[in-house]
Formats: sequence, structure tokens, C-alpha cells
Amino acid sequence: MVINTNTAASNSANTLSQSSSMLSQSLARLSSGSKIVSPADDSAGLAVSMKLGAQISRTNAAQNNVNNAISLNQTQDGYMQQVNTALTRMSELSVSAQDVTKTTADRALYQQEYSTLSGFVTDVATKSFNGVSLFAGGSLSVSSDSEGNSFTNVGVNLGSTSYTSATSGDISTVSGAQSALTATKTAIQQLASDRANIGSNIEALGYYNSTLGSLSNNLSAAKSQITDVDVAKESTNYAKQNILVQSGTAMLAQANAMPNSVLKLIG
Repeated sequence: MVINTNTAASNSANTLSQSSSMLSQSLARLSSGSKIVSPADDSAGLAVSMKLGAQISRTNAAQNNVNNAISLNQTQDGYMQQVNTALTRMSELSVSAQDVTKTTADRALYQQEYSTLSGFVTDVATKSFNGVSLFAGGSLSVSSDSEGNSFTNVGVNLGSTSYTSATSGDISTVSGAQSALTATKTAIQQLASDRANIGSNIEALGYYNSTLGSLSNNLSAAKSQITDVDVAKESTNYAKQNILVQSGTAMLAQANAMPNSVLKLIG
């Protein structure tokens, strides 16, 4: 038995230090909900989780862009439904104005309504969505994924000749009504084509939206596997380390008390 070197106490102190460190780590994981409290816990896992986190953020941003583009297209279609109603009525007026039993005064009344509806269509052509023109005709590039790829959103031009020929019509005469009828029929045909394009835009963007939502969920699940703590498993580990710390503390106290027995030999 020696006094200067207490090997048992040194070993107990070392074991207690390790157990205390593991207990602190387990406590930090449980309190933070993360398996990676510091880079030293899993340096490779931390690097992968950081990249996944950034991709998730970009994916969510792209999904927001797609949802906004869907809203823009739905707003366009809402206006165009009303434009369709106006053009249909304008074509009806064009036919009514060709009635040989109608007088010039009657046709003037038809023209008044026709002009009012034309003004409505012309006004709709100036509408915008958050400052972005709805009917300028230009295609828009919509972010479709986290890597910057885009979907071409086909535009609608209510200022094209197909529409302006109808809105500039004059049905105050029979010949003018005939020309206006031809123009409104052309405008209605163009409107049908434009609404079909909008429908295609919404459909395609809906697919992108679903894909991005699924991708975000899958990426989040993958990141969770790397970083999120398993509470049940970690709670068991915490209980284990807590017992080891308590027993280690008791053993260290016992080891420190062992040299005192030398006094009995001296006495």
C-alpha cells in the first residue's frame, strides 16, 4: 500500500470525467433535440445536414414562387372569364345591329352598349398582379426547382390585333356590324386559345408544386435522420450515464479514503 500515488483514485477520476462528459453530451442532446450539438459530435453528418438544410430552403422558396405564379394565372383567368362574357355580348349586339327592321337610332343604342363593353375589355388589358402586367403578352420564367431551373409561363396579350379589332368596331351601320361580328368572332377564338394556355400553365405549375412539396418533405426526413435526436434512445443513455456518474463519484470518494488506512498501520 502506497500513499504518494493513489492509482485507484486516478483511475476513478478518469472514469468519472468520461462519464460526466458523456452525461453532459446526452443532456445537451435532449435539451436541444439535436444529435449534433457541436461539430465534433459528427463532422461529416454536420456537413451533409448543412447542405440538405440549404437545399430545403431553396426548394421551399421555389415552391413559393410556383404558388405565386399559379395565383397570377388564376387571376388572369378570372379576368378573362369576364372578357369572354363581354365579347359574347358584343358578338350578339353585332348580329342584332344587322336586323333590317332596326332604325339608325336603334343601332346607335346598340353601339353605345358595344362601346361600353369594348371599354371594359380595353381596361382589363391594363391590369397587373403585384406590379406585374397580366396581359402584356410576354412569357414569364418561373423558378421550378432549387437549382434555378425554370418553367416558361406562356403569356396573354389582350392588346393584340385579335382583340383591338373587336374593341374598335362600330355597329352603328349594317356594314360596320358585319365587320364587327367577324372581329368579335376572331377575338373569341383567340380568347379560347389564351384561356387554354392559362389552363396548361396552371396544370403544369400544379405538378411542379406537388413535386417540390414532396421533395421538401423527403429532404427534411433525410436531414432529420442525421441531426434529430432519438429521445427514447437518448433518455436511456442519459439514465445510464447518470448512474455511472453517481457510482463513479462514490468510488472516487472510496479510493481517496483508502490511504487513510495507512494511519492504522502507523498507529
